[in-house]
Amino acid sequence: MTDEQWVPGSKAELMSAIKREWNSLMDVVAKLEAAHKIATPDEGGWSPKDNLAHLAEWMNTLMGYHMDHRPPYEVMGVSEEVTKGWDMEVINPVLFERNKDRSIEDVMDGLKQTYERLIAKLDTMSFEDLLKPRHANDPEKRPLLLWVLGDTTEHFAEHRATIEKML
Repeated sequence: MTDEQWVPGSKAELMSAIKREWNSLMDVVAKLEAAHKIATPDEGGWSPKDNLAHLAEWMNTLMGYHMDHRPPYEVMGVSEEVTKGWDMEVINPVLFERNKDRSIEDVMDGLKQTYERLIAKLDTMSFEDLLKPRHANDPEKRPLLLWVLGDTTEHFAEHRATIEKML
C-alpha cells in the first residue's frame, strides 16, 4: 500500500466511503442530465455517458476477475489478446467502442445494477477477506482491498471529476 492511498480501517468505513463517492457521482450525473449534457463528448471524445459505462465495466471486472478469479477476457467478454499484458491503452478503447452507442437509459440501468451487485457481493465478505492478498504469488502481498478501492471510491472520484468539467 502506498503512503498516499487512503485505506479504510473497517468494513463499515469502506462501505461508507463507497456509498459517499457513489452518491457524489450520482449527484453530478443528475445535474448533467438536467442540463442535457450527459451524451455530449469532451475534448477527448468521451461523454459523461461513456465514463459511466466505463465505471460499470470495471466494477464488473472487479467482481469477476479480482474477486471470483475468472479469466479477465472472459469477464470482459473480449478476446484473450485484449487483456494480455493488462494494458489500459488496449483494454479501455475496446470497452469504449462496445458501449459508445448504448442509450443513456441502458447505461444508467446497467451501471446501477452493477453497483447493486457489487455492494451485495461486498456485504457477504468480511473485512479480513478483503485484507487477504489478491494474488497468491504477489511478492508484495497486496490485499484485494486495493482493487476494491481502485474500482470504487477512487474510480468514482476520478470520473466524477472528469464529468464535473462538463458542467
